[in-house]
Formats: sequence, C-alpha cells, structure tokens
Amino acid sequence: MKILVTGSSGHLGEAIIKVLKDADKSFVGVDIKPSEFTTHVGSITDRTFVGEVIAEGVDYILHTATLHKPHVATHSNQDFVDVNITGTLNLLEEARRNNVKAFIYTSTTSTFGDMLTPKAGEPAIWVTEETRSIPKNIYGVTKSAAEDLCQMFFRNHNLPCIILKTSRFFPEEDDNQEVRLAYADLNIKANEYLHRRVDIEDAAKAHLLAIEKAAAIGFSKYIISATSPFTKDMLVGLNRDAIAVVKGIYPEAEEIFKKAGWWLFPKIGRVYVNEKARNELGWRPKYDFKNILNCLREGKDFRSNLSLSIDIKGYHEQKFQNGPYPVSGH
Repeated sequence: MKILVTGSSGHLGEAIIKVLKDADKSFVGVDIKPSEFTTHVGSITDRTFVGEVIAEGVDYILHTATLHKPHVATHSNQDFVDVNITGTLNLLEEARRNNVKAFIYTSTTSTFGDMLTPKAGEPAIWVTEETRSIPKNIYGVTKSAAEDLCQMFFRNHNLPCIILKTSRFFPEEDDNQEVRLAYADLNIKANEYLHRRVDIEDAAKAHLLAIEKAAAIGFSKYIISATSPFTKDMLVGLNRDAIAVVKGIYPEAEEIFKKAGWWLFPKIGRVYVNEKARNELGWRPKYDFKNILNCLREGKDFRSNLSLSIDIKGYHEQKFQNGPYPVSGH
C-alpha cells in the first residue's frame, strides 16, 4: 500500500508522514517546497506532474496541500482557485484515471464562515457537519468548492472520498492582535481545546483512520477537533459567562490556570462537535482540556511529542510588523 501525501512540507503533511514512517508504511510526499518529508517537488496545479506521481502505484491520497487563510491578504483570488480548486480537481481526475482506492481531503471548519459568530447575548453556535456553510473569504469559498468536487467524484465515479474538516492545529501565534496582547500564546491554545483546536497527532491519526474506513463509508464529512466537554444546554452560558460554565465542569480549572499565570476566556462563541468522527471513524483524540489540566498540575507540556517536533513554519517568506501574517478585510 502506497500513500500519497500532498503538502508534505507543511505542518500536517509532515505530521502524517512521521506517523506513516513510524508505522513502516510506504508513502510519497508532494510539495512545492523541498523537505526531508517531500519526495517529489512540484505543484498540484500541474496536471502532468500530478499524473506522473500518482502513476507510480499510489493506492490512497491524503490531500493536505492548500492555500490557507493567512494567504488571503497576500495572494489573489485566482491563486486560491488555482491551488485549492484546480489542484484538487487534478488530483481527483488522476486518482480516477489510476484507480486510486480512496481520496481523503483535508478541509477546514473555516468553511462555516459567518455561521460561527453569534450576536451578543445569543447562545454559542453548536457546530456539526450539518451546520450551513457561509464562507466569508476566498479561502472558505475554495475549500467548500473542493469538498463539492470530492462529493461529485464519489457520486459520478464511485471514488470513495472522505472530507476531514479540521479545526486549528497550527503552532503559529493567533492572528487576532487583541487576543495576542491579552493572553500568552500557550494560554490561548489551551483555552481553544475547549471548543476549536486539535492536537496535530490526533489530526494525523484521523487521516489514517479515514483510509481504513473510506471504502465502507463511500463519502462523508467529519469535524476533526478535540472533544469538547460542553453540551448543548450550556450554549447560552458560554456566550455570556464561559468561565462559570467551565468551572461548573472543572471546579479547579481557574485556579490551575492562575498558577500558570493564565486566564480562562470570558466568552466562547462556538463549539465544534466531533461526535460523528468518533462514532463512524473510531477516532479517539487523546489531547483535550482535561489532559491540559492534568499536565499543568504535573508541570508538563500539554502538547504531544509529535506537535513539539514540528517547527513553526510560517505561511510567508517575509515577516510582518503587526502579527504573524497580514489580515485581510475581505
């Protein structure tokens, strides 16, 4: 069994290939940037290049390569269409032509866009795979369109396609300057495990489980985010006084955070629900908020060893004064 990983020089691509290496699995890594995890340097926008790589006996494709949200302010809409839509189409066409057994597409919870922000006083949003997508930028639009391409190739060509809508796993700083100034970086990330972050080890393992289940499932979408402790009856409280809600579940949480010099978020506006992935893929994410509290008690880093082994890569060659990357108003 040979697995093609696109975006193999990126965060998730590197993580997946490290897991594949540990499992002694055969892989091919494709990226526009060379790295020790990339066996073929080239662009997925080049149909000939894609076809030549897949023709080398690829059985499964894990498609993580993409232009990301940080590129919205620095790349054109056409760039996003070329990479995220045309690149995905090239891979799907060549997968079909070469009888690839399944296609796993790494999408994003960002496709939900404007559905993710409740108004003041309204309940937090309970986000499942059934939540309507209303993309708010070209990133979300093109990722949504690529999901539709996957569904079309399953429907019309019987190519098993699994969509994994991942939440945050990147190690870079938050793009919101107000949040960055108010909280330490690891404090922000620790809070996010309550509702919108996943450890990269858990994300990588979800992709391998998707390979195992793809033939039986055919086509489906799954939210890949750490298991939240919240329930639907807590949504009103979360967007009004999240600290009280968290303390109702973990009475010791605020004190543990204070000892670390950290603070809980006062409000939480969305909760990503991973129940479907746990039930249908058999996914069992290890890294959640309870794990963070246990690690803080013991004076340990709450991140996985795999996460710690992957450096901050950055999304641009240049550096920016006001944040890790420029934020577009579009």
